[in-house]
Amino acid sequence: MMDDNRTTASDLPLREELRGKSAYGAPQLTVANQLNTNENPYAPSPSIVEDLVAEVRQLAGSLNRYPERDARELRDDLARYVTKQTGVEVSADQVWAANGSNEVLQQLLQAFGGLGRKAMGFTPSYSMHPILCAGTQTEFIAIERPESLDFAIDMQAATAAIEQHAPDVVFITTPNNPTGNVTPLAEIEKLLDIAPGIVIVDEAYAEFSDEPSTVELLDKYPTKLVVSRTMSKAFDFAGGRLGYFVAQPAFVEAVMLVRLPYHLSTLGQAAARVALRHSDDTLATVELLRKQREIVVHGLQELGLRVIESHSNFVFFGAFEDSHTAWQAFLDRDVLIRDVGVPGWLRATIGLPEENQAFLAAAREVVEARGVGTRKTEGEQP
Repeated sequence: MMDDNRTTASDLPLREELRGKSAYGAPQLTVANQLNTNENPYAPSPSIVEDLVAEVRQLAGSLNRYPERDARELRDDLARYVTKQTGVEVSADQVWAANGSNEVLQQLLQAFGGLGRKAMGFTPSYSMHPILCAGTQTEFIAIERPESLDFAIDMQAATAAIEQHAPDVVFITTPNNPTGNVTPLAEIEKLLDIAPGIVIVDEAYAEFSDEPSTVELLDKYPTKLVVSRTMSKAFDFAGGRLGYFVAQPAFVEAVMLVRLPYHLSTLGQAAARVALRHSDDTLATVELLRKQREIVVHGLQELGLRVIESHSNFVFFGAFEDSHTAWQAFLDRDVLIRDVGVPGWLRATIGLPEENQAFLAAAREVVEARGVGTRKTEGEQP
């Protein structure tokens, strides 16, 4: 029996800035069509599985030893991948890897944020940015992405805010989560020019976009720019938990001051290297998802819904009178998507073709359902 008088977090001597906060997490529900966490729906290929099993078998006898502390071989592989994918020559000394991009961002904040320092982000954006700031005692300043600009960064407001607050860290997410749109390189350069501290460009969904990577700007901004990436999305590798950043070698030296020893396991490093060896096969699923994305976008627009231009493996669509009611209506139809807390808007991951068709069928019913109608958005005619 559960004790109604059990101790809760609020009873503990918790840091004040953490009191009343909620842990990050999307609803973990089992439904037929799970389209809420931006995973790649395609499982690793049999060849990857066979390669990984062979690799684990070879390494299993040495698991009594600590892993290679600085993941040098993995970083070599990541540097070759980034060089091929972006067309920019990158060395292993410019790459740092950790357990998902969340740990990468946390390490950067441990090194460049902290008590008395500020970070700025343009919201709605990745909701872990303010959570990581709270965990590292870094003040987070949110600058609104206006709905009237399709949730693009308002450059006038952004430059004014940077000049006013002088943040030590600026987050730019492109393609942006949850909206899917991109920030052009020219605009990123303008923010780099005026930012007094470092700028972290979060490119978790870069492989789904045709836009050039911010890696192209590394040489121009050697003391300011860090590009964060992940293998969770395009690589069918969310369970592998591998993120990395690309920057000048000095940034790698900086995070080595705060990283935990042996933070990447032997098996984690091996799994990531296997995935990179099969990158051509794995990334073939990206093109499939891009094609499915266009089908989903067209289907939603035919229903009269507004869809933000997506360069990611998800779509952000609205505008509903009550987004949570609409979210529940999708769930009632066995389709789990994401209510990210932006009034009137929902986010859906691009899934397998049959999942996307189930989503569009549910969307039609939701739009037609009484009481879940769409609302007029700014700029529309009444």
